[in-house]
Amino acid sequence: MSSSSSLRARLLAALFVAGIVGTGLHEAAAQGSFPDKPIRLIVPQAPGAATDLLARSVAAEAETFLNQKIIVENKPGGGFTIGLDIVAKAAPDGYTLGMGPVGALAISPNMVAKMPYDVLRDFQPVIQLTRGHLLLAVSPKSNIHSVQELIAEAKKYPGKLTNSSSASGSPGHVGGELFKVMTGTDIVHVPYRGGASATNDLIAGHVQIMFESLNSIAPHAHTGAVRGLAVSGARRSPMFKDLPTIAEAGVPGYDAPTWSGIVGPAKMPREIVTRLNEAFNRALTSPAFIDRFGKIGDEPAGGPPEAFGETIRVELAKWADVIKRSGAKLD
Repeated sequence: MSSSSSLRARLLAALFVAGIVGTGLHEAAAQGSFPDKPIRLIVPQAPGAATDLLARSVAAEAETFLNQKIIVENKPGGGFTIGLDIVAKAAPDGYTLGMGPVGALAISPNMVAKMPYDVLRDFQPVIQLTRGHLLLAVSPKSNIHSVQELIAEAKKYPGKLTNSSSASGSPGHVGGELFKVMTGTDIVHVPYRGGASATNDLIAGHVQIMFESLNSIAPHAHTGAVRGLAVSGARRSPMFKDLPTIAEAGVPGYDAPTWSGIVGPAKMPREIVTRLNEAFNRALTSPAFIDRFGKIGDEPAGGPPEAFGETIRVELAKWADVIKRSGAKLD
C-alpha cells in the first residue's frame, strides 16, 4: 500500500471513530445536561380543575427526579386548544410540556371545526399519568336505582330525562351520547359551565342523571348527595368496588374510560423523551404522590411513551365514531 493510500485509510478510520464517539458524547451530553433550566407544564384548563390538580401533584414529585423546577401554567379556553397550541408550536427541546386529558386529545379534536394542530402529527406522547372512570349518577330525588331502571324510564318517557354535564364536548357529554346510542334511548343533554354547577343541579333534582369523572363527583356519591349506579370503564373502580361497570349493569360493550397524560411538541429527541418518561414514572410511585392522588379518584397509569401514544390513537378514533353516530355538537 502506498504511503498516500495508507494515510487516507488512517484518516477515514479516524473520522469513523470520531463520528461514533461524537454521537455518543452528544447523546450523553443531552441526557446529562437535560434539564438545565425550569420546565413549563401547561394545563389547558382553569386552576382547580381535576387536570390542574393532577399536574401540580405530579410536578411536585417529578422535580425531585429531574433536579429542576417544573412551573405549572394554566392556559384555558378554546376547547383546550389555546393551551395545547402553545405546546404544539414550542421548540421540541423538552422545556415546554402540556397536560393532555381525554377531552383534549380524543374528544375536542372531533368536535372543534378548525383545530390549530393535528393531535397525532404535532405532539410527542411522554407518559400516561392516570386512568379512571366516569360515574353514572342519578339524583337522590329520583326513583331510579339501577342502570336497567334508568333505561326503562328513558324508554317509557322519551325526551323527558335530562343529562347534565360540565360542558359540551366534555367526557360526561360524549359518555352520555355513547350510552344513548347503545341503549336506543332519548335523553336530553344539558351542558353547564363547569362540573360544580351541574352536580349541584343533580343534587337538587333539577336534572335527573349525570356522567361525571370520579375526581369531581366521588365525594358527593360517598355522602349520598347523589346516587351512583355504575362506572364507565372496562373494570370496576377500586374506589367504588360495589358498583358494577355500565357494561356489567346491562349495556354490554360500553366502555368510556377517562385518562390523562403529558405530551410535548413533535420531534423531541428520544433521549429527552426517555429522561422525562423515567422521571414521571418514578413520580407516580412516590409515597407523597400516592397519598395525595389516592384522594382524587383515578388510578396511576405510567408506562412507556408508546403505550400512551396507542391510547391516544385508539381513543381518538373511537370518539370520532361515537360523535358521528350520535350527532353530538358543541352547543
